[in-house]
Amino acid sequence: METNKNEIILNDNPKSSFSESIKSIRANLKFSDLDGNKKVILMTSANPGEGKSFITANLAAAFAKDNKKTLIIDADLRKGRQHRIFQTRNNTNLGYSNMIVNVNKEGFDITSYINKTSIPNLDFINLGATPPSPTELLSADNNKILLNILKEKYDYIFLDCPPVLGLSDTLILSRLSDYNIVVATNKKTKLENLIDVKKAFEKAKTSVTGVILNQVEKKHNNYYGYYGE
Repeated sequence: METNKNEIILNDNPKSSFSESIKSIRANLKFSDLDGNKKVILMTSANPGEGKSFITANLAAAFAKDNKKTLIIDADLRKGRQHRIFQTRNNTNLGYSNMIVNVNKEGFDITSYINKTSIPNLDFINLGATPPSPTELLSADNNKILLNILKEKYDYIFLDCPPVLGLSDTLILSRLSDYNIVVATNKKTKLENLIDVKKAFEKAKTSVTGVILNQVEKKHNNYYGYYGE
């Protein structure tokens, strides 16, 4: 399966300033987990159009290129687009939503849901069928069971989640993640939106691990990642 060369920049231009920034973010995440016990990285944004899916795909590729078995789960069950980034179709019978429903059923075969990419060590699961109530499905016990199974198979799992403001899907998934990363866009994302996101995580009794600011002026590098509790 061929990746979209316009979006997986880390694969096509590994020495670009963007790629170096992504590698720095990878290093920061790995340094914060010296025991190697943290596996699930949740990626979100305050609002749509902040670049979270793009950043997720490239950061996951960075981990894969570091010889880590890496999985992207398209957890945006309403408007997920990881299948577009990897230039394939969303199979509505074999996606994340379908896995949650079927994980405890007889004959469940996890391998049939996993899509290989042209990047070694990098797999992804598309969103699947959009359920009547994504929030209810994501909060089901089956979802926790499924993630525990996948954690046994992968070194790192990236959850590409919906924007936080206006939806509770991401906050539900934050209870199952080890890192919660917010992607913001330079000169677009409002500070008050980020404050609202922080408050939403705190209300859910979780927290924001850090913020990745993208589309920064070239003189300051193309992308910059900041992490801190």
